[in-house]
Amino acid sequence: MRSTPISRRSLLASGAAVGASALLGAPTASAAGHGPGAVLVTPVAEVLDSGEQVTSVVLSGQALHRVERSSVGTATFTVHVRATNPLSGDVAYEQDRTVTAVSWTRRGEIVLELEHGWGVPGGDTLQYMGQFGRNVVLDLEHTITQTGPLRGRGGPVVLDAFREGRVTDPEVDAFSRQVTASGLNYRLFSPARRGGRRGAALVVWLHGGGEGGLLDGGHDYYDNETPLRANRGALGFATPEAQRLFGGAYVLAPQATSAWMLDGDGFTPLVLEAIREVAAAHRIDPDRVHVVGCSNGGYMSLKMVAEHPGLFATSTPICCGIGPRDGSGTYFVSDAELAAMTTPTWLVASSDDTTLDPEDNTLHAHGLIDGSIMTMYDGVTRDGNTYPGHWSWIYVARNDPRHHGRSIWEWMARTRR
Repeated sequence: MRSTPISRRSLLASGAAVGASALLGAPTASAAGHGPGAVLVTPVAEVLDSGEQVTSVVLSGQALHRVERSSVGTATFTVHVRATNPLSGDVAYEQDRTVTAVSWTRRGEIVLELEHGWGVPGGDTLQYMGQFGRNVVLDLEHTITQTGPLRGRGGPVVLDAFREGRVTDPEVDAFSRQVTASGLNYRLFSPARRGGRRGAALVVWLHGGGEGGLLDGGHDYYDNETPLRANRGALGFATPEAQRLFGGAYVLAPQATSAWMLDGDGFTPLVLEAIREVAAAHRIDPDRVHVVGCSNGGYMSLKMVAEHPGLFATSTPICCGIGPRDGSGTYFVSDAELAAMTTPTWLVASSDDTTLDPEDNTLHAHGLIDGSIMTMYDGVTRDGNTYPGHWSWIYVARNDPRHHGRSIWEWMARTRR
């Protein structure tokens, strides 16, 4: 690299799971059972570099109290998943998950770790609908089946009733769900440390095009979920490492009703309203408001700076779009606007980006924004995985870009308006 009022769907709705053990001759039982013998199945998800996946399921309930812990292994249960697109009704995938490890919690719950990662099928909580350019949260139904014997006090234990709870993702769930007075969805992370005498920093994360709502084509989908689940862009700033560097920072993640690029002029005041509402409700240091965005959001971060040049301490456009230079697109940041920017700016992209050409967008903006820093990677690779070149937001979410020995989060945290 080189350095230079709208209806909402319930989240991750789950259907009934079925638990039975054909091996032990137990009768098939629906997970709809709610008696003391029913085992609660809680899918646990994690947002990986490639997006959110269910990485484990937790089994809990009184029935487990009779089980000898040493009798549980990776072959004791099978996990089957069926994922349905809530908009099309189509089955996105259906398959068995591989149980890679088993453990017990202090509360007496069984944790079934599942194979997951880039390229591993069957774990995704989102589906990208190419015809609409949107990610959609899938409805997940997990079926747990006891396929191995369990020992218990007084004899064998057969678990024959399971009920599925909602998907939980601790990092995502740490962000509260909010709506502005104008109806714009946003998620907000509130820090444990509320900053210094003047208050805490505020990081505004502007999502990519796939994470907006879908309110046309007969759809009414505006979920306040995908901006956090599609990638780690916002979540990175809520990690202990980032919070330590910032001394505590709020993280605001607004959700467009469509895509920022479709109506930058219309969305700019709505994002500003969200910022002002958060600043009015919390102790925000006005000199430490930072804007970060990827792809569509990279454009929007530049748009916000162009429209409100004195508002932000820093701007970080990632794999940004600045529009056709003749202004013919719905998104457009003019050369004059770029040249007039004085907000400290750090641009990030990958040279193999085939979605938004880095030369026409990132390099062009870098050449016009006086004093801007640019990190241009040769590709997007992390932990041995190679991702599409457009996904350079992965690097910022992991605090990878560096300039003169300082990481991008350190640069943001130390820069004031």
